[in-house]
Amino acid sequence: MKYIYTAVFMSSDDGTKFFARVPDLPGCITTGNSLSDAIDQITDAASGWLVVAEDNGDTINPPSPQDMIDAPSGAIKSLIQIDTLEYRAQTDDRSVRKNVSLPAWMAAMADKRNINCSKVLQEGLLQRLA
Repeated sequence: MKYIYTAVFMSSDDGTKFFARVPDLPGCITTGNSLSDAIDQITDAASGWLVVAEDNGDTINPPSPQDMIDAPSGAIKSLIQIDTLEYRAQTDDRSVRKNVSLPAWMAAMADKRNINCSKVLQEGLLQRLA
């Protein structure tokens, strides 16, 4: 699933750190050593937050309009894009065994043609999930 949220960034007083949060995702906060690093870190944190929410069936707040987000003076508001399907593909590389039923003729033809049924199923599911 793809999401776009506003993140809020604040520089530390000495400029050595950036604090980042996504107000629409309670508790989604992090820091970075630069603005670029903070953007990467908050995108990763939001991705993890949303994956857990999707898995648990939790309510996911819709993104608030940027002008409705409260931010301190000097803060930077920026849109971040999160793709939980891509995040899952990058972070969860566990294999799970699934039994599938195929007509005997189809299984026999696949074997004769050296078709990897697991790979075909993964490709098909990925296409359907996207």
